[in-house]
Amino acid sequence: MQEEDKYYEDFEVGEFYMTSGRTITETDIVIHAMHSGDWQPHHTNEEFAKSQPIKHRIAHGNLTFCVSTGLIFQAEKPNPNIMAYGYNKIRYPASVYAGDTIKTEVKITDKQPHPKHKTHGLLTQTETTTNQRGETVAFVEHILYAKRRNPAE
Repeated sequence: MQEEDKYYEDFEVGEFYMTSGRTITETDIVIHAMHSGDWQPHHTNEEFAKSQPIKHRIAHGNLTFCVSTGLIFQAEKPNPNIMAYGYNKIRYPASVYAGDTIKTEVKITDKQPHPKHKTHGLLTQTETTTNQRGETVAFVEHILYAKRRNPAE
């Protein structure tokens, strides 16, 4: 983990790191259904899922997103100079099942001055989550609002 808090100027396009892994459990899926209210049968009804093309219950896409976000927070110490600005894209190209282990590669892919706030810049951080087979199960373009060390520049 980095010791000093990073500012906008400290980030470089192309820098990346990998989080640790975490196994998605049956309990994760049930608790996510309870918290979100998403009881869609392809997540929670084994007999229904058997009648569908995938043939198994799948984890919620948002569960995968939430767990990958948690893995990112665990990999980095809190940085008071950075906050979420939004998301341009969230995709779930492959399913996650109970028993799958996921991890996330985090990469800075763009860096732009903020068009209105000279005190901050915008970083695009792509977050690619894969399972134990190396399949991409989530892809996110996360926009970060980053404080500038020298706003006059």
